[in-house]
Amino acid sequence: MPTHHTPLSETELEVLKVLWDRGSGTVREVNELLAGQGRRWAYTTVLTLLARLEAKRYVASDKSGLAHVFRPLVSRDKLLSRRLDRLAAELCDGTTTPLVHALVQGQRFTAEEIERFRELLDELEAKPQTKPTQRKRKS
Repeated sequence: MPTHHTPLSETELEVLKVLWDRGSGTVREVNELLAGQGRRWAYTTVLTLLARLEAKRYVASDKSGLAHVFRPLVSRDKLLSRRLDRLAAELCDGTTTPLVHALVQGQRFTAEEIERFRELLDELEAKPQTKPTQRKRKS
């Protein structure tokens, strides 16, 4: 898992999303799924994008078989958390409250989603915190 925050291009993120949804896949499998989403890329383009993701340590590959199988090393939740931390640091002086407000304000949620929010709030309330609305920026 990357210890640094190497940025991803939009195209690299598209490939990573396929691996998150599928779990793992060969270059050909990933390319076929991307084609199903309207992306008509050459095999070599997808191979290059997967190689870049591997170099940035967002994916790993198993090279033991005939075709290399790629799998994500970073989960969607982990990447989302990193990006939100960075956004909070850049726009809100590290405070996450404005981000949470912006994300939920004006949105419609199901009863199940609201119940999960309540559970999360209960968990947060039960934890001792020094500064409940501010998280330290990770370097």
